[in-house]
Amino acid sequence: MNKVIIDGNKLTLEEFISVVRKNYKVELSNEAVEKVEKSRSIVEKFVDEEKVVYGITTGFGKFSDVLISKDETKELQRNLIISHSCGVGEPLDEEIVRGIMLLRANALAKGYSGIRLSTLNTLIDMLNKNVHPVIPEKGSLGASGDLAPLAHMVLVMIGEGEAYFGGERMPGKKAMELADIPMVELTSKEGLALINGTQVMTSIGALAVYDSINLAKMADVSSALTSEALNGIVTAYDEKVHQVRPHSGQINTARNLLKLLDGSNMTTVQGELRVQDAYSLRCLPQIHGASKDAIEYVKEKVNIEINSATDNPLIFNEEEAISGGNFHGQPMALSFDFLGIALAELANVSERRIERLVNPALSGLPAFLVEKGGLNSGFMIVQYAAAALVSENKVLAHPASVDSIPSSANQEDHVSMGTIAARKARAILDNARKVLAMELLASCQAIDLRGNKGLGKGSSIAYNIVRDHTEKIEDDIIMYKEINKCEELIKSNVILEEIEKQIGSLY
Repeated sequence: MNKVIIDGNKLTLEEFISVVRKNYKVELSNEAVEKVEKSRSIVEKFVDEEKVVYGITTGFGKFSDVLISKDETKELQRNLIISHSCGVGEPLDEEIVRGIMLLRANALAKGYSGIRLSTLNTLIDMLNKNVHPVIPEKGSLGASGDLAPLAHMVLVMIGEGEAYFGGERMPGKKAMELADIPMVELTSKEGLALINGTQVMTSIGALAVYDSINLAKMADVSSALTSEALNGIVTAYDEKVHQVRPHSGQINTARNLLKLLDGSNMTTVQGELRVQDAYSLRCLPQIHGASKDAIEYVKEKVNIEINSATDNPLIFNEEEAISGGNFHGQPMALSFDFLGIALAELANVSERRIERLVNPALSGLPAFLVEKGGLNSGFMIVQYAAAALVSENKVLAHPASVDSIPSSANQEDHVSMGTIAARKARAILDNARKVLAMELLASCQAIDLRGNKGLGKGSSIAYNIVRDHTEKIEDDIIMYKEINKCEELIKSNVILEEIEKQIGSLY
């Protein structure tokens, strides 16, 4: 059976994807079980001694100075969940919800949260049995954690809220009963332990960064085809050029392009047709490479966050509870804003290449890539649509992390807006994928019009797959269907997987 064992310390991005997209089962390690039980025993000692500890024997936020008696601890935790369930908007996608549950379980498995093992196992059972809480996409400030959306996750654990089970949306209690999962009566610290973290923003962002790695490679593929369609100059990709400015993304992009274009009869060298290309071709290593370096930075931050304890207070073995700020989403907020900008740039330069393809003054090809222009509009509005998407991305790329609105009567006087940053990055990713799909379609049309004299070892693979699903456009057809086909080829990684299978990994 395919499974992932979690201990709070070693979860990888690839394992995360296996659980959320391939339904791998999740188990706690033996070490994690011991740590969780030890941490819980400390919390129970605090309660028995009526020690003043935030969130255990006190209220929350501005109410941190209000003491709660031992007899009221269960009511306190239930009230926390039901009062904080203030999410609004459309439900988050199933894969995001699965990611949220996995990441929250992994954080609790570190053994610093004081939750009961039985409660943690309930969350893992929900994940393994495909009980997916309905979690609205909006309502988190990204500091004090993702309080509102995570509260919706916990509602189902206590037999409230709503969930998807067996493809049907239903009351949370019914879903738990159908899945044969006992519901939980929360006790001291548990409600806070479950909702006080960054797992919503991190799940959204982790999925986005994983897909961004592949999209950046596909940007190299689509641009290689465009380079051939425009008889681009490969001299600019010479390794010597990039070794003297050794940014890794730049070096790797130049290597990718030379690998993809190896053996092509469509490209040229410096001085053969012209001395140099426009920036959208000549500076591909620098532009794509910078985005790849940004994506790699975000991946590094995500790998840290998915193995972090992000709630408050944290319970340490020295029988110490420390109130800190690990729930604050700023490290993720800045990272996901950066990711959005990097993805927007991949789309920006792709749209510029589309313009070069459709503009006869720049391409030497029939206007708008159609032979009977005037009667036919060809790819005219493809470029319009690409321009609309990149313009929308420019609006979305405005950083969420520079904004903050104080909350909880100014006790929480700086917040990250990290969940908004993650959602924006995901939206930009979706737009960028569509723009690259348009370039893929346009470049293959341009190659056909130019006359395919033999493509590179890698680019020919991409061309052949596109042509397996689309045809050269002679007369106007309904274009969105063709764009959607190319987008699905990118989204499914069919092109990328076949290229890497035949010519080796891209960077």
